[in-house]
Amino acid sequence: MIQTNTAAVSATFRKMTVKAILSVIFFFVVYILLIISGIGLTVLAGYAGVMIIAAKPNFLTIMIGCGLLCMGILILIFLFKFIFVKNVVDRSHLVEITREEEPKLFNFIEEIVKEVKTDFPKKVYLSSDVNAAVFYDSNFWSMFLPIKKNLQIGVGLINSVSELELKAILAHEFGHFSQRSMKVGSYVYNVNRIIHNMLFDNDSYNSIAQSWGSVNVYFAFFAGLAVKIVQGIQWVLKQVYQVVNLSYYGLSRQMEFHADAVAANVAGSEPLISSLLRLDLANHSFNKVLDYYGGKIPNSISTKNIYEQQTLVMHFIANKSKLQVQNDLPQLTTDFLNRYNKSKLAIENKWDTHPSIEDRISELQRLGIEKSKADDKLATFLLSNHMDLQSKFTDKLFSEVSYPDAVVYTKKEHFFEEFESDYLAGSFNEVYNNYYDNKNPDGVDLKTKELNTSIEKYQLNDLFSNAAVDLIHSSISLENDIHILKQISDGTYKIKSFNYDGHKILSKNCNELIEKLTIDLKEIKEEILENDIRIYSLFSELAASQNKGEELKKKYECFFDLDRSYDEKFDCYMKMLNASEFMHHVATFDSIEKNMMLLKEEEKQFKIQIEKLLESDVYGDVITIEMRDSFNKYLSEEWVYFNSDHYLDEALELLSKSMIDYQDVLSKTFFKTKKDLLDYKAQLLQCHE
Repeated sequence: MIQTNTAAVSATFRKMTVKAILSVIFFFVVYILLIISGIGLTVLAGYAGVMIIAAKPNFLTIMIGCGLLCMGILILIFLFKFIFVKNVVDRSHLVEITREEEPKLFNFIEEIVKEVKTDFPKKVYLSSDVNAAVFYDSNFWSMFLPIKKNLQIGVGLINSVSELELKAILAHEFGHFSQRSMKVGSYVYNVNRIIHNMLFDNDSYNSIAQSWGSVNVYFAFFAGLAVKIVQGIQWVLKQVYQVVNLSYYGLSRQMEFHADAVAANVAGSEPLISSLLRLDLANHSFNKVLDYYGGKIPNSISTKNIYEQQTLVMHFIANKSKLQVQNDLPQLTTDFLNRYNKSKLAIENKWDTHPSIEDRISELQRLGIEKSKADDKLATFLLSNHMDLQSKFTDKLFSEVSYPDAVVYTKKEHFFEEFESDYLAGSFNEVYNNYYDNKNPDGVDLKTKELNTSIEKYQLNDLFSNAAVDLIHSSISLENDIHILKQISDGTYKIKSFNYDGHKILSKNCNELIEKLTIDLKEIKEEILENDIRIYSLFSELAASQNKGEELKKKYECFFDLDRSYDEKFDCYMKMLNASEFMHHVATFDSIEKNMMLLKEEEKQFKIQIEKLLESDVYGDVITIEMRDSFNKYLSEEWVYFNSDHYLDEALELLSKSMIDYQDVLSKTFFKTKKDLLDYKAQLLQCHE
């Protein structure tokens, strides 16, 4: 027997393991009872059918007897059909690697395996993404047979961490290898497959029931009765599903904490903490590059190495966010991770399979395990030829893309220039320190305020300080917290208790907290308003000193006019979105007709708003020729979206495009006008300097 790493197993871990095992046993007890009941019902139905036929043999009794027997058989088929379902796992995104291909990486893995004291994975795969995971081939019989685990490592992950950090990440995954609770996970996985099959994968079963029911009216009656009984079984299984999964999710969160402890014992707490903090940035950067080349498909532009550009984006964001870069990797902190979230409300989500990054880091810091750090190179040097491998996975990522012309591969320098240009076009001047990212310039009425301000009195660094930005995010978090607490108070959000600022509070007592937070929010908003008045005063004096006071005032008025009309226009879009939502669900023809009448009523106002957009000079720069043509086509007639028994796709596509374009025009115009105002103010500062 292989001895596993001796990271401490908490009492909570043991408790959750027992609960998960008991929930699986509970499922099998319920399922066995259902099978016994199904067999008993089938035997009883068959016996009753034979007795009815024997009592008075004729066509009617034969039909009733056979119908009863078929009803029982249909119920048994439903209870056992999952056994015959083949579980096919898609591995097309994975590439298996061998020791001969990647000897250094395999030796690296082998060293970790020895330290964790677990089995070497059955197979090692590389994927393109920013991830690492343990997975296994699981089917119904794997609940009773040993499970061979496989390891998946993302090339995007290897490109984003150091060797020591990768060691910590893989030690975490091997920590799962060493957990006996992984077997419980296999049980739960298969229990879920069984329940999912019975609840949702019923096309073939329904086909059998319908074909049997089509024989004659007698068979149709008993087939319908079997379906009703099956629906009752499904209701029972839904309740069991909640019990099984709630228990397992609790265990799953503890498994993550234990695997972290294993990793800390192997590599130390700090490497896993630093990698956890960076992974979101690495994933965000990877997706940014993917999005960039997704937009280049019509121009047949691609790249030979997406991972080089992932690194460029990571460094660019790190530079803009004033993050330290060590060993060619951005170093993030928990403060940076939580810089926007000022909420003190904590509600346990029993359906989370993983603890939060913050909770994992907190526990790793509590462990505080230190290990000697060797020469910590980038993890990419573990690969035999990382540039070739990155190019191979880049080709794989874009292999399914159909380009209109011969592909042109862009250089990383050209990509970076265009990416930086797009980034700057979509963000506000750095002088504001992100003050306006989640806030608009306030409509301060200076005529009603007695202000004695000067440029010297209010320094720019004070007006846009980190403390001032924190006030914005505190205000947003307080508003969100109050909104959730009101839902708890009125019973919309049903929970017994929650934590606020580290204190446990019963839901029935949350009105007192709402009152206190409302007062706090009012005080914070007053502070923000005072700061906005100072900002307005500063820039008004700057503009006046440069004879640009009237021009600045006009830009403010332009923005405030747009801001006032935005809510009405956006509200019209939301009403259309809500009114058309029924089309995404199965409904009766009568219901569709009624909802369509309501949609048509909302559409009258929506078309009026589109006409206003097309006539307005404010939105003209954002509306493209394609958008204008599409809007005009949509306005040209009263489109019919449903005819008798089916939806009309062409009309629906035009409606959908008009709604998307309308919202796009609103948001882009608002951002453009806001940016125009803020850029003008930044120019005033530059001229003053």
